[in-house]
Amino acid sequence: MKFILNIFTLKLTLVLSAIVLGMLIVFSFYGAYTSKFYFFKPGNYIIPILSVGHFIFLYVLRFKIREGEMTDPQMRNLEYVLYGIFLVYVYKAFESIYVLSTYSDYGNHALPGTFLPIGILITFLYFLLIGLSLLLFKYRKDLVGAYKFDDLNHIDSWE
Repeated sequence: MKFILNIFTLKLTLVLSAIVLGMLIVFSFYGAYTSKFYFFKPGNYIIPILSVGHFIFLYVLRFKIREGEMTDPQMRNLEYVLYGIFLVYVYKAFESIYVLSTYSDYGNHALPGTFLPIGILITFLYFLLIGLSLLLFKYRKDLVGAYKFDDLNHIDSWE
């Protein structure tokens, strides 16, 4: 674990998370079977909408670390929302594996030449995002602190 933390520093993790999220937002509109972009399918907007919560968490985490602030209930709630978003990422990763596994099922049909390369890239990006999200949770716990709100004199830093 220490080796991974040495390679993926906090700054690199934040930047990579933003880049991977941006790429997955673009690829969420991509149809692997047709090699076209579909902007009028409501299901394609799931990742762009959920990534807003992820971007907010990235900003809040960076702000808390830069300012040396402690955790607060709003950050805790935002992280709990990110746990739900994380489950969607896991689902989408396995869904992309399923799409890749259908390659042999459509052997008689003309699949685009980009089916496997783009499909593998999307799958890799989802698994990379899953790993980066787990690293972000670890960095939050190590650098910002645990969620301890037993102190009655806790000051709400967002007010």
